[in-house]
Amino acid sequence: MSDPNATDQLAINTIRFLSVDMVEKADSGHPGTPMALAPLAYWIWTRHLRHSPDEPTWPNRDRFVLSCGHASALLYSLLHLAGYDLPLSELERFRQLGSKTPGHPEYGHTQGIETTTGPLGQGISNAVGMAMAEQLSGNEFNREGFPVIDFRTWVIASDGDMSEGVASEASSLGGHLGLGKLVVFWDDNHISIDGPTSLSFTEDVVARYAAYGWHTQRVADGNDLEAIEVAIQGALAETARPSFIAVRTVIGYGAPHKAGSHDAHGSPLGAEETKGAKRALGWPEDAKFLVPDEAREPFAAARENGKKLAAEWRELFGNYAAAHPETAKDFSDRLAGNLPAGWEDALPKFAATDAPIATRSASGKVLAAIAPKLPQLIGGSADLTPSNNTQVKGWSDFEAGNRSGRYLRFGVREHGMGAILNGITLSKQWIPYGGTFLIFSEYMRPPIRLASLMGIGPIFVYTHDSIFLGEDGPTHQPIEQLAALRAIPGLTVLRPADANETAEAWRFAINHRSGPTALALTRQALPILEGTVAHAAEGVPHGGYVVADAPEGQTPAVILLATGSEVSLCVETHRALAAEGIATRVVSLPSWELFAAQTQEYRDLVIPPAIKKRLAVEAASPFGWHRWVGDGGDILGIEGFGSSAPYKALAEKYGFTVENVTARVKKLIG
Repeated sequence: MSDPNATDQLAINTIRFLSVDMVEKADSGHPGTPMALAPLAYWIWTRHLRHSPDEPTWPNRDRFVLSCGHASALLYSLLHLAGYDLPLSELERFRQLGSKTPGHPEYGHTQGIETTTGPLGQGISNAVGMAMAEQLSGNEFNREGFPVIDFRTWVIASDGDMSEGVASEASSLGGHLGLGKLVVFWDDNHISIDGPTSLSFTEDVVARYAAYGWHTQRVADGNDLEAIEVAIQGALAETARPSFIAVRTVIGYGAPHKAGSHDAHGSPLGAEETKGAKRALGWPEDAKFLVPDEAREPFAAARENGKKLAAEWRELFGNYAAAHPETAKDFSDRLAGNLPAGWEDALPKFAATDAPIATRSASGKVLAAIAPKLPQLIGGSADLTPSNNTQVKGWSDFEAGNRSGRYLRFGVREHGMGAILNGITLSKQWIPYGGTFLIFSEYMRPPIRLASLMGIGPIFVYTHDSIFLGEDGPTHQPIEQLAALRAIPGLTVLRPADANETAEAWRFAINHRSGPTALALTRQALPILEGTVAHAAEGVPHGGYVVADAPEGQTPAVILLATGSEVSLCVETHRALAAEGIATRVVSLPSWELFAAQTQEYRDLVIPPAIKKRLAVEAASPFGWHRWVGDGGDILGIEGFGSSAPYKALAEKYGFTVENVTARVKKLIG
């Protein structure tokens, strides 16, 4: 082992005790991990990370992901010392209301944070997506002599990240894809919140990553900067595989009684233990938030180097723009969120005389039509491509030997797919989508939630959206999934009634870059409705609209509210009731979120408050529908888990027939 020089050691201890002081003042947080990881993080940030606090969104910067987001004090210490917009006063407000130093790092909230981490396994999985985006963008935009995209993604992950299944899913795919610019450091400290990791975690993690196809190394002592540098050089020399470096550390390093113990994990050290740690490491024991001038010097040098690298990139990009103006414009437009002019003209339109078509199939037709107009659109499926209709004809697969491929093969990895989509989206150069069955949104809930929290726009394509998928039975028939997705703040759920609504749902999803979109699509064919031919283009963006109404001059006795495949059922019922002299209105509500965002005046036009008799029809849990039907209404939904049978038999069993809906309307109006 080689000892750090005095300046390095001073800077490392500055990181340690800024982190400890943050946790102590807040009386909340995780001090032990920053104390252990300070040497590794310091070395990465001052010697290898290509970044510029003066241009924090410089496109070709390296990405740094602290996957163990509970160690956020470490990242805030680094950002402050590096020169990002995070003054010492914000470190002193750690975990306080309105501070820039929340308990876990939040993208868009604090300058320099590349992704929101905290739920373990998500950060490292996002990083796989970031590394994929780098390869995609490099292939798309780099030209001979102009490597405008050429960055690395650096990750520090914890035992918890290694334990979570999503990290395994994403890491397995990352190894398969040969993401050579992805470097992951595993903080191997042998400690979990419960106690030693040996209580439940004894596998050979390094061997596992080698089996995934990663280049693996070990560093025996996390304080050994020379060994860390040797390992990093080994990772930099490896271009065909991602790199995994296990770094043995001591949690709470320096603390006299809590070092190496779970007592240093999830709670403050305490005043006496903090003083003891400071004494042990030669730090003034009564000092708080101390930053010696000399400790800033390595970070200042790194900042100047970053400023130089960013300036060189700007010069390179200026020459690139002169040599390749159209490509450079596309590059800049994507970062700015500008879509190609006229792409919406490619959206297909469907006539009421067209044959019935499943909305999953209509989605495939929409993708085929718009993909040539949207070079930033990429996507794939979690091994359900033929069922999800997510592949575009002419697209090749993104693979280790083909970085021009736009189709992403995620394998049976729904959770990993969601997190990877988030990582790709964060590049701001791609609009990614991923497909699976609606039931498996259960496996994707954490990345969906984090996409919403970050305000980024991946597109989640969910097919087989109800019991009407049929014979696969209740294990695959989604019941509560629509309600659960609708409960996530910031997520827009769209369940289109037919092919026209599907096209409009895709129009919204592509244009909506400030939050994720979930499309819920049918397996069974649906008729093209006259009401969508006339009104879907205006109605879908509003979330709800009238697709069939009472004759002019008549007030509807009942309003029928529905989404997806049940809209056509309500239209049929509307006609049957009209033949009996009962006037109704049918309202399609493809997106509750969009409808709720409209003015009260608009919502009252669609669902007049004076008409209290309302029947909601949806082949799913009735949870949430009371908001729209009110006190005088009724809901036809499903309280159980479905059954295995052909879908027409299921419609009879669960009452989704014209006869039953008609009877429910008559009962409602007495």
